[in-house]
Amino acid sequence: MQRRITEVMVKPVSRIVQAVHHLSGGFKPEIWIATAVFMLTVMGLSISMPFLALYLNQQRGLPMSLVGTIFLVGGLSSMVTGMAGGLLSDRLGRRYLILSSMGISAFLYMGLAALVGVSAPVWAIAVIYIAGRSVQWALWPILSALITDIAPKNRLTRAYGLLRVGGNVGWAVGPALGGYLATFVPYAYLFGVAALTSLITLWISWLSFKKLPVGEVEELRFSSVSSLAADHTFLLFTVFSLLIFIVVGQLTSTLSVFTVDRLGFSTVQYGLLLTLNGLIVVAFQYPVTVGIERMGQSKSLIFGSLLYGLGYLSLGWVGSFGWALGAMAIITCGEILFSPTSLAVVGALAPKELRGSYMGFFGVSQTLGISLGPLVGGILLDSFPNDARFVWGPIAFAALAAALGFYFWHPPEEGKQKKYHPN
Repeated sequence: MQRRITEVMVKPVSRIVQAVHHLSGGFKPEIWIATAVFMLTVMGLSISMPFLALYLNQQRGLPMSLVGTIFLVGGLSSMVTGMAGGLLSDRLGRRYLILSSMGISAFLYMGLAALVGVSAPVWAIAVIYIAGRSVQWALWPILSALITDIAPKNRLTRAYGLLRVGGNVGWAVGPALGGYLATFVPYAYLFGVAALTSLITLWISWLSFKKLPVGEVEELRFSSVSSLAADHTFLLFTVFSLLIFIVVGQLTSTLSVFTVDRLGFSTVQYGLLLTLNGLIVVAFQYPVTVGIERMGQSKSLIFGSLLYGLGYLSLGWVGSFGWALGAMAIITCGEILFSPTSLAVVGALAPKELRGSYMGFFGVSQTLGISLGPLVGGILLDSFPNDARFVWGPIAFAALAAALGFYFWHPPEEGKQKKYHPN
């Protein structure tokens, strides 16, 4: 009788565990930990960085074109560190690079908080911002390569969808918290909170990432890295993706000044726009990735690009906060389709021994686009202060051009892995 009762009690629990395991893709714990690390990293970033443009423009009086230039320089520097992070993680292993990035990021966030707190010269704030962004951006290709190391090859899109859910939980919490704090505390406190999240992430990574795959490239040689340049399919994909990343770069700079300064929204309302973006991704990203596996990568890239263009184009006619929320929902739908698919494509194209290198190189395209975005948007804002259609129309055109490029480009077979042949 006791055995019978035990079976009745245990079987439902066992079935629930199996169902959760199946829905989650059957992923290893390291993928869930990587998701948590990414969540905290993005939360710290989104608490502080979206409001840096507002601080420099409103409190320090910098024109948006100059703010965009600072963001561009930070992006160009991040291109170098992102590529270096991917390459070195192939050589030294993922754990060492993850811990180094988090530790240095915490230190630089503290420095940025101190400089903003004492109203230090703008050049000093810009230098620390550029250094902090460069170091932290090196983490992204390393985590992306880690996912490809561990996830089943036929579920890469789903695994990257899970990673993005974690990132967007941070994106949902961070801007709302940052916007709320910015209403009654100085901007310096936002960077202090970001430093705290980096320290927490460092602690989690130190305890959890102890048995990651070690580096598989014994020596970094030019002949090894040059194999990326010979992969024309991969290079063409990064060019089309660059156009999308220029569009994505409007979210934390151009959009903040446009909504707060031009439309008169509060910082809380701007934070809520970014929070809506994060909440939609959290709610729908993982189910959509299952649908992407059925729909195919090519269609996902095309439709995602079209939705990006439609969403940003609609901002040209925004007249209320409700309209802005609707535009953000459309933009987010494009993001849900494009982002995990693009990473899965890179994972499929990359030889096993050069995953970090490929992710780092793709990160160059991402960083360059996101860095050019604020400069392009800043110039458009300064040039067309009275007609938003001429601000968002060219930005939407870039997304439509990317959709056309993806229409003629064909992704690799999902799950197919290249072989690496060093010279």
